[in-house]
Amino acid sequence: MFRNIIFLTFIVLIVGCNHPTAPNVVIVLADDMGYGDLRSYNVDSRIPTPHMDSIASQGMRFTDAHSPSAVCTPTRYALLMGRYAWRLPSLTSGVTNGYSPLIADTSRTTIADIMSEAGYHTAAIGKWHLGLGSVSPTNYYEPIVPGPLSLGFDYFFGIPASLDMAPYVWVENEQVSAYPTEHAENPIGCCTGNFWRSGAIATDFDHTDVLPEIARRASNYIRAQAATDAPFFLYVPLAAPHTPWLPTEGFIGTSEAGEYGDFVVMVDDAIGQIAAALTESNQTENTLLLITSDNGAYWPQDFIDRFQHRANYYWRGMKADIHEGGYRVPLIAQWPGVVAAGSVTDQLMVHTDLFSTMADIVGTEIRGEDSFSLLPIFMGGNGTRKEAVHQSAHGMLSLRRGPWKLIDGQGSGGFTRVDTLASDPPRQLYNLDVDPGETMNQYENRPEIASVLITALDSLRSQ
Repeated sequence: MFRNIIFLTFIVLIVGCNHPTAPNVVIVLADDMGYGDLRSYNVDSRIPTPHMDSIASQGMRFTDAHSPSAVCTPTRYALLMGRYAWRLPSLTSGVTNGYSPLIADTSRTTIADIMSEAGYHTAAIGKWHLGLGSVSPTNYYEPIVPGPLSLGFDYFFGIPASLDMAPYVWVENEQVSAYPTEHAENPIGCCTGNFWRSGAIATDFDHTDVLPEIARRASNYIRAQAATDAPFFLYVPLAAPHTPWLPTEGFIGTSEAGEYGDFVVMVDDAIGQIAAALTESNQTENTLLLITSDNGAYWPQDFIDRFQHRANYYWRGMKADIHEGGYRVPLIAQWPGVVAAGSVTDQLMVHTDLFSTMADIVGTEIRGEDSFSLLPIFMGGNGTRKEAVHQSAHGMLSLRRGPWKLIDGQGSGGFTRVDTLASDPPRQLYNLDVDPGETMNQYENRPEIASVLITALDSLRSQ
């Protein structure tokens, strides 16, 4: 009871006061960065990540955080909407491309809408990957509507989709900065290293400068907002360390995990620039800074063997897979005076929860369909999420409840090849407390637990 009174009093203080009490919010979403890449999560990481580790030491580290999907587009949809992407028929599997129309319903309330209606200036700077425009293929020679500005953002600067997907253009608000009149050839075969897909490219687009430009733009935005009277909400979906892996000269050889590791070091530096911009503009103390990833790293076993680096830690699988390596991700929260420095929580969370968290912070009653506020956890209390649904690249679902995890199918549901037999169980069931590597399928040994979870998953699907 006493804790609840403190929590309610805190909310009243936030909502009842104008800026500067209302906290700024910065969400940095790395692209394909693994749980085991950060040394604050994996002491044996072959990649130095001093900036993220420093922020973790000043805030809270979540050890049971999850992206709702093991690939890009569904996670972005779920984060912005507070809703599982598999509820949208067009997002039950796969991702959009650079010419896909906007996949989100503009009539739905987004996380940016919540903040805008509370008086925040809202911006998204980075990789969009939710489609742009209303027709397919998107016409980049015309105003690009609908897009981020149709989903509650006051400002957008970034790229349409992944850094390896054409067209290669910069989009600012509803217009490209230069038309994609040139052609970029794929420099290598699929699908790692400096791979990108052949396609149209603008004359002002340089793949190697995308991550630095996103960092510069985000940092400049933060500095500019310091001179205004409104709090800000900044969403920074980075385009790295997704392919192409393009560490610039100063970062080559800075890790022991090849080009990928060097690119993660560059991501860490970009996040350091964003954090420095907050400090230099005297906004760190009044800003909630969140750092996470959209899914696990693309890091197959031969990469583990070659570099002795576990990008996805000891979790099974990798990006796209239904196993933990596909979507168990780092989440760091820094908020001086609210989040205890150096704290760690093992409470379950999913990126959809950021929607209701923002609603709690600004004092609105709106809640996401599949979202639970993290604010009580930030304050040292307990969250209310009891279960989570996850989605693989090919549309396989899993349900997590307590230590138990049911996978509704065989194999990985993603990129990792798993040979199955006709005699294998039709589903998978793991106890993550005793088997975090998901090596012992308990589906046939614990039918009573499997039955409960199957019923629960079916119920969630039907809602």
